[in-house]
Amino acid sequence: MNITLREIQVEDILHLINYWTQSDSKYLKSLGVDLNKLPSEEMFKEMLENQIQQPYSKKQNYALIVLKEEQPIGHVNINEIDFGNAAKMHLHIWKKENRQSGVGTEMIQLAIPYFFKHFQLQKLICEPYAKNNAPNKTLEKVGFKFVKKYTTVPGSINFEQEVNQWELNDVSSSS
Repeated sequence: MNITLREIQVEDILHLINYWTQSDSKYLKSLGVDLNKLPSEEMFKEMLENQIQQPYSKKQNYALIVLKEEQPIGHVNINEIDFGNAAKMHLHIWKKENRQSGVGTEMIQLAIPYFFKHFQLQKLICEPYAKNNAPNKTLEKVGFKFVKKYTTVPGSINFEQEVNQWELNDVSSSS
C-alpha cells in the first residue's frame, strides 16, 4: 500500500471539518461520538489553525494527515499531550472505501515513531470504544498492550462508554 503521512497544513482543515460534520451519524455513533457535543465548523477551524502554529512543546492537539497515492484519506492525531511524558492517540479514516484495508495498521506504524520523537513521549495511550472492533484489533496488531476495559467519557465529543485502554511504552518495538 502506498501510504504516507505529513503534518497537518491549513489546506487540510476543511477535510477534517467535513469528516466530522458530514459523516453518517450512525458511523459517528459507532465511534462513541455524541453528536450534540461536536464543535461548530468555526470552532474546529479556529482550534486547528491555532494548533498548527504552536511549537511541539505547546501543542494540546496534533494531527498527521494520511495520504494514499498523495491524496488525503484520514488523520492520526494525539491530544491530552503531556510533553515529554504521554499523549492519547486517535485514528480516523475518512471514507468507507479505505477502511478495513490495512490502512489503519500502516498509518499507526508510520505515526508512532513521529509522535515519540517530536513530543519526547514515554507512553502513547489509545482508548477506542470497546464496541468498535477495528481499532482494537489494529492496536494489538501493531504492538500496543491491553491495559484495561472501563467506563468513561473518553473525550470532549464522546458519550459515556466502555473503552479498551491500550498503551505503547517502547517505541523501538514499533519502528
